[in-house]
Amino acid sequence: MQQTEKLNSIIDNIEKILVGKREVIELALITMLTGGHLLLEDVPGVGKTTLGKALAQSIACTFARITFTPDTLPGDVTGMSIYHMQTGEFRYMPGAVMHDILLADEINRTSPKTQASLLEAMEEGQVSVEGKTYPLSPVFMVIATQNPIEQLGTFALPEAQLDRFLMKVSMGYPNRKEEEQELIRRALSGQTVKELKPVVTLEEMCEIKKEAAQIQVHPDILKYAVNLVRATRKNDHILLGASPRAAVALVKAARSRACLMGRDYVIPEDIAQMAQPVLSHRLILSSKAELEGRSQKEILTSLMYQVEVPVL
Repeated sequence: MQQTEKLNSIIDNIEKILVGKREVIELALITMLTGGHLLLEDVPGVGKTTLGKALAQSIACTFARITFTPDTLPGDVTGMSIYHMQTGEFRYMPGAVMHDILLADEINRTSPKTQASLLEAMEEGQVSVEGKTYPLSPVFMVIATQNPIEQLGTFALPEAQLDRFLMKVSMGYPNRKEEEQELIRRALSGQTVKELKPVVTLEEMCEIKKEAAQIQVHPDILKYAVNLVRATRKNDHILLGASPRAAVALVKAARSRACLMGRDYVIPEDIAQMAQPVLSHRLILSSKAELEGRSQKEILTSLMYQVEVPVL
């Protein structure tokens, strides 16, 4: 499939900058194809910001970065109306959301009010300022980064906003070989994100998104996704399970993965592979799970073994 070749060219292009992160790059691309948003949680210096910039460079789309701090205001994100004395009128001054890709750097270091200013943009693809609505780009995507919550000076994202992110991914430290390759690349080539050349146009990306949305999903695959999501609501270790919106997100992500893999239909493996990044951050653990030191990932893995996988 021609779409698969284009998508792989994006991944290969980003890998010129990010060594050993192909799986994370694929998840970021799947998120964009799905029309969702990505939350990257990890310690500083592992390439979260670089991933966002490299994705924008590879697709020839507009990019904005806003580094959140405790004094960042909602207007910095959505834009604001400013009075012009010459004309006696208020004019809308666009905020950071008026770009194709928005990198919300260290989103958990800003106040809950500013965090909430992204909700309308992420859910409805528009922002409302002074009673007027402004549409966003058809490929609008938020790539938010956050440091682990145990670090000082952070505000935990509320469940309502976490649910707006299609996926939550941790990049992790590279292994020894990957870290050596990264050091050699920077020392010898010195190539930076700014030097990456686009390999796909914005129009081509929009067409691929449309085709991904047409990927066929067998009724048994839909039942598998629903059964998996419903299983999260019947577990003693989970206080609040995944919502119906999570089931929709899971199927959409599976479609995009099928497109990336070069298929025009979804298979059970697509659902299984997307379950962890799509569902884990939507689960709220019970006090029992916390006392036992269980994690969302661990509990979800055990649930996946209990749900029957369809044979097509």
